[in-house]
Amino acid sequence: MSRIYLDYAASTPVDRLVFEAMKPYFSEKFGNPGSVQLFGQEAISAVDISRETIARTIGAEFRDIVFTGSATEANNLAMRGSVKKYLSEHGSDEDVRPRMVISSIEHESVLETARELERDGIEVIFLPVDKNGIVNLRAIESSLNGHTVLVSVMYANNEIGIIQSITEIARIIKNFRDSQPPTANRQPLLFHTDAVQAFQFLSCNVNELGVDMMTLSAHKIYGPKGIGCLYMRQPLVPVISGGGQEFGMRSGTENVPSIVGFSKAVEIRSHLLGRTNKQISALRDYFWHEIKHIYPKAKLNGGTGRNFLPNILNVYFPGQEAQDILTRLDLQGVAASSGSACRSRAIEASYVIMALGYPKERANSSIRFSLGRPTTKKEINRVLIVIKKALSV
Repeated sequence: MSRIYLDYAASTPVDRLVFEAMKPYFSEKFGNPGSVQLFGQEAISAVDISRETIARTIGAEFRDIVFTGSATEANNLAMRGSVKKYLSEHGSDEDVRPRMVISSIEHESVLETARELERDGIEVIFLPVDKNGIVNLRAIESSLNGHTVLVSVMYANNEIGIIQSITEIARIIKNFRDSQPPTANRQPLLFHTDAVQAFQFLSCNVNELGVDMMTLSAHKIYGPKGIGCLYMRQPLVPVISGGGQEFGMRSGTENVPSIVGFSKAVEIRSHLLGRTNKQISALRDYFWHEIKHIYPKAKLNGGTGRNFLPNILNVYFPGQEAQDILTRLDLQGVAASSGSACRSRAIEASYVIMALGYPKERANSSIRFSLGRPTTKKEINRVLIVIKKALSV
């Protein structure tokens, strides 16, 4: 039985061309980028070329790109580095706590980091979202004060696919900055977006978006796992100490094969961008139409259209248990999920769906299907047959 994978929002297979680009750096060109001899020069040259490729793709400067071991690490660097920089410049004043503003449907790497910082005394504002998952812009505006260090809002959500209005949020932040009195040596309010899910399908030009920091990951765009990067417009205080690699922002020997693979995946992504969006969007719409035909009571969490990623379909099946459906699908060779891969092993109800204002019961009856480049209509038709059997309709 051939298996069908519909969990591309969790991870993607490494593209063949990406794998071929990586291979020499495991064996023939294995040098340490920090070494000055030929082997080291080959390695650092590959890292530099890869950094330039990614920087150029998102409209950044060469030194603005810092490679990390994952998107989770990049998010931690953005958040913890911002707070550490603020505290290093202002000192610890119990009467004036630095504030951080994030949306309530951020990835766990942002939410959990924010909660830990909150336990350490940082003030954290968790922004509510509406039924579609859209952050209230007025809530952002009213949450800003003179001690706000960072606003972090995900570009596109990994569970329901909603796309936030990042440019509008950037405009609000810019207006707030412009309204503040000039203060010497004062760290400006920074705006960060986790664009891990968005990058495969949306333009992520940092100048057009107006962000100060942006997180990307390779394994969501058919690159290797274990490599991410953070775009940062200005230096932060690092959270990992050591030899001072990555312009002093992230110590540790660079993962050269994965950095090369990341860069190659970015090149391929840019070449296929429009075609991929059209192909996957058409399949997703067909899939949803047929699910409604099989199970008319089914509803979408979030929605579809221009404000949603083309590959994610988060479906509520009233009267059904998501874990039961997922088990039946898996036994028939179909892989899907109940939400974020980072929490799926815990079998917990999706906090994203509950943040939309829905009860836990709806979260426990919802499944995320996410399509990818290799997904075919033939596969979707087979999945529909399996879904019908799994639902006993």
